[in-house]
Amino acid sequence: MRLLSFKGGIHPEDGKELTKGEKIVRTAAGDKLYYSLSQHIGAPSVPIVSKGDHVLRGQMIARANGNVSAFVHASVSGTVEGIEKMRMPSGNMADCIVVDNDHEMREVQFQADKLEEMTRDEILKRIKNAGVVGMGGAGFPTHVKLSPPNPDKIDSILVNAAECEPYLTGDYQRMTEEPEKIMTGLLAVLKLFPGARGYLCIEDNKKDCITAMEPLCRDHNIEIKCLRTKYPQGAERVLISTVTGRKINSKMLPADALCIVDNVETMVAIGEAVINGKPLMDRTITVTGDAVKNPKNLSVPIGILHREAADAAGGFSKAPQKIISGGPMMGNALISLDVPVTKTSSGLLAFSEDVVSESEPSACMNCGRCVEDCPGRILPTRLADFADRGDKESFLKYHGMECCECGCCSYICPAKRHLTQSIRSMRKILLDEQKKGQVKVK
Repeated sequence: MRLLSFKGGIHPEDGKELTKGEKIVRTAAGDKLYYSLSQHIGAPSVPIVSKGDHVLRGQMIARANGNVSAFVHASVSGTVEGIEKMRMPSGNMADCIVVDNDHEMREVQFQADKLEEMTRDEILKRIKNAGVVGMGGAGFPTHVKLSPPNPDKIDSILVNAAECEPYLTGDYQRMTEEPEKIMTGLLAVLKLFPGARGYLCIEDNKKDCITAMEPLCRDHNIEIKCLRTKYPQGAERVLISTVTGRKINSKMLPADALCIVDNVETMVAIGEAVINGKPLMDRTITVTGDAVKNPKNLSVPIGILHREAADAAGGFSKAPQKIISGGPMMGNALISLDVPVTKTSSGLLAFSEDVVSESEPSACMNCGRCVEDCPGRILPTRLADFADRGDKESFLKYHGMECCECGCCSYICPAKRHLTQSIRSMRKILLDEQKKGQVKVK
């Protein structure tokens, strides 16, 4: 099987050996759960429950506010305590519906059905009503992604099974333990696009995943694409270019390249929604790092605190200096574990040393390594300088919006400059100004 790859990229410390092969363990929820109304890209959801209401597991507790938004469902049964502002893994504050868990896990009655008997509109309605969003980190409402302007032109459905982010092994375990759940979701998406072919995109360091998925592809219009192990192989634009040879930029969507891209967990959620009628209530996360006592892959109810996820892995064997929600390359550092797990949470990492804070940045050496390894083929060091000076015009002129914020430049920089952080800050400013009509991002 030919290995596919891309220009640039890096090979950071893998760290996956800590949890590779650790079976996914279901984790019970604590006494209170916190359901953010902003677990997705788009308008925050609108609560449809009030203080004192009793809710069941799987019951809708917040409705989508417009098309680019998502429904929110309870992952336990219990009583609504009210709405409270909580800090999210991103660092932002968001309104959360607080539910007191009664620990009885009484569920609503889910409506199962057969895929072959469903129309396109019925499939999309089920996905929308289930509150499915992109669970690789972006959080884009999936029903919107699966409703491009010209669906008949879509010819490629890519399952992002690269899991190139170091330390995370949740997707790996899904593929080896429950490959049929991924396939169910993929078949549902393929029914939406009858002219498309499915591609399972898996890195070559996951050969047992290829072995598990391959037999399920034989009777369908689905092919496995083996990718050379390299970070950020799973970045959406990189993946599309690697597998199809088509290029898109920051102003385009995958549909403009006739592609739909969803990650492993999203495909599982789609299958559960379409076939079993179940909303998105749980997700797989990896709790790992050298400060974690028993690194594990966990299936957790959405809304539990990161602290509870850490406790489910035995807590800490040593005091962590650095705690990250997500992976080490694109995750967010946490100042507290009292932060809820959301639909887009993928991991909890705890390290005994904070290597980044101990590294003192120095002047650029003009070595060019950041340019050589940048998958977006832009000029990170120059863009970071523009960002630090607040030079928006030059930042846009030199294609700063094409940065995918993968972190390759910061990782590889011998001067330990915080290149990605500077570029990310400027991109955020410009995107906010664009929404307010203050600047036009060309």
